[in-house]
Amino acid sequence: MNKQHPAAQAASLTAIAAACLLTGCGGGSAATHPPANPAANAAINGVVSSVLLTAGSATTPTLNAGYYQGALVCYDPGNTGHCAAGQKPVATNAQGQFTLPAGSGPIIADIGTSATNTANGQKVASRLALRIAPDQVAEQSANGGKAVISPMSSEVLRAMEANSSQYQTEKANLAARIGVAAASVLADANTLSGATQYAVLTEENILAGRFAYATAKLDRGDKYPDALAAPGGDPELTGLANVTAATAATTDTRQAITFQQAQQAAMNIEGIPRYDHIFIVMLENKGTQTILGSPYAPNINKYLQAGNQFTSYFATGNPSEPNYTALGGGDDWGITDDSQWNCGAAGASAVQDLPMPDSSQPGLQSSPFAASCAISGTQAVHNIVGKPNIFNALSGNGMQWRTYSESMNPGQDVRTDSVADPAVTANDNNTAGLVLPMPASLYKTKHHPGMAYQNVRSAPEFKFSNRTLGGGQWDANLVARASKYAVPANYNVDQFGSDLQSGAVGQINFIMPDQCDDMHGISVLGADGHTQASDCSGNALITRGDNFVNKLVQKIQASPLWANRQKRVAIVLMFDEGTATSGYNSCCGWNPSNGADSNPLKRNADGSWSADASILNYTQGNSGHGESVFAVLNNQPDAPKGIIDSDAYSHFSFVRTLQDMFGLADPGNDASYMNRTKYTEKFVAQNLLNLPEYAGSADTHFDSVRPMNHAYVIPATYVQKQSSDVTGPAQVGPDASKTNVWALK
Repeated sequence: MNKQHPAAQAASLTAIAAACLLTGCGGGSAATHPPANPAANAAINGVVSSVLLTAGSATTPTLNAGYYQGALVCYDPGNTGHCAAGQKPVATNAQGQFTLPAGSGPIIADIGTSATNTANGQKVASRLALRIAPDQVAEQSANGGKAVISPMSSEVLRAMEANSSQYQTEKANLAARIGVAAASVLADANTLSGATQYAVLTEENILAGRFAYATAKLDRGDKYPDALAAPGGDPELTGLANVTAATAATTDTRQAITFQQAQQAAMNIEGIPRYDHIFIVMLENKGTQTILGSPYAPNINKYLQAGNQFTSYFATGNPSEPNYTALGGGDDWGITDDSQWNCGAAGASAVQDLPMPDSSQPGLQSSPFAASCAISGTQAVHNIVGKPNIFNALSGNGMQWRTYSESMNPGQDVRTDSVADPAVTANDNNTAGLVLPMPASLYKTKHHPGMAYQNVRSAPEFKFSNRTLGGGQWDANLVARASKYAVPANYNVDQFGSDLQSGAVGQINFIMPDQCDDMHGISVLGADGHTQASDCSGNALITRGDNFVNKLVQKIQASPLWANRQKRVAIVLMFDEGTATSGYNSCCGWNPSNGADSNPLKRNADGSWSADASILNYTQGNSGHGESVFAVLNNQPDAPKGIIDSDAYSHFSFVRTLQDMFGLADPGNDASYMNRTKYTEKFVAQNLLNLPEYAGSADTHFDSVRPMNHAYVIPATYVQKQSSDVTGPAQVGPDASKTNVWALK
């Protein structure tokens, strides 16, 4: 969408609403803010607007504006988040309109399940409580206008409380974040059009989900903050059987959440702040000791020091494919090899996105894809059907994802590996005069976090969301000389660069350099068919990858997206696996026994859990492969820098963190967390009879999953486990700072 640069507008306030007292809860503490001081005793006319997400778009999400009919609007002087009969609420009509008689106190819309969303004529699925600042009421009611209660109005008031700031400031900040004029950001979306309306609806849809979650927390009486965000550690573990006593000693002093706290907590699920966009740069096959302090990787080390880092981050498998699959959905499903995604795909696991991209298909005469792939022995089925994943979760909530892959053959199907093309050449980086033909396997489907998931490949937006990453050695001739595939018209070798400039990136963006630029390495053959010396192997490969990372980071940081400080943007630099070669070298939800009893759990209709034995050879996977560096950079100038979190995390922990970051799960509902990301210490302890693999755990903290929020304080006598590829001393005791690596300020 096209973005406009908003200018903060000063609006003259007409005194029409009753003075009201706003009680803040920014940062979890209560603070009293002065009222906007409008004159009392005036009726308020307004509307309660809605947004509707329609699933199934092949491009950007389909969003429509509407109103809530039958919503209750009232004064809520106690900040209860409810319109009780004694508060004399008024109901909205079929156009979402209401007239609220003169009164006093904060104004809310209580949108219950008897209300109707006029965008589709359906009843509301779950209760939603929204708010509006008195300043907005006064501003919009001037000259007979209508006050608009919406997720956007609630967000401005929430931000005012969180930041102890003024209405006009937060209104302008929200407008800048979504790229519309300040005059439009709180308008009735039904009156907007074009890119402005779409930008407002996109944000309203995300916020509606967040505030529905906040309302659910309030209604069920959750404690504040979330258990896994409580300073010191999870207070729900204290006194619980089957947990490590030394790591379960946090006293629970939390109280039942308030309405305002619930809305703050919805933007900070399990202590993970809401981000707008994250770029995950995937690198290959280098453990911590290979990269940390290496003279061959000065740029990555620079970013580790300049940003924040996790120093005990574990892979979940070996080789590449199980790690990427785990990053896509929080489990590797027993996969222990790099075989094609259709291997073993039969019966209930049969491929659904037909035809398969083999050489019999039009335009794919060079495809190396094998239409049939049997499994044998302990191999797992590689086509994962019906399991939740981060891609479907984003799309299902009206957000977008992207995978940006380097050095794909122009015109090829993204579901097949790239092939050698002798017509496409590039000069060698090391040897003057040496010309190298484009080698095979620069792009590999095993390095795609969503490829193994049938529901991802079948998703309407799959083709739209898979895009090219520029910067490759062979890019200059990739289009002009390509001979293996028909080049599509207007083929863009660098959609990533274009999207950075236009803002058309996803909420989550996986960035996959090719196998020379990601430090994996491949053999590069000359025209004579013999292997040529190049920087695609050895220590030179590390330097090559390090330089490519530097270019990517600089490219992101030079974009308008990064420059917009109202958008919260992060870059992650990480490796798929380490270099450990023996034993089970991982933490946090992996398969510690690698035995016959470690099948995943499924929730039954009655809410209980039992083992899911339907996955062939599941027990072979999730065995880990050591530690690797993990750097976090963000675009917030006031965010803390130089933070180190040494607690143990894994790919499963990262997936749980992403679910929290983008509001894709509910800590009050274990089943909302996908696959092994639900395996928290509490969940394991409560389901130990169904998880015999954990019965022999000597350290349930180390063996379980948690969000990467730095809330847990390592006890002074606790010796952190580490993998065989790390030669330094083990971590003992807590970090010097307990600041959250993802903190925004």
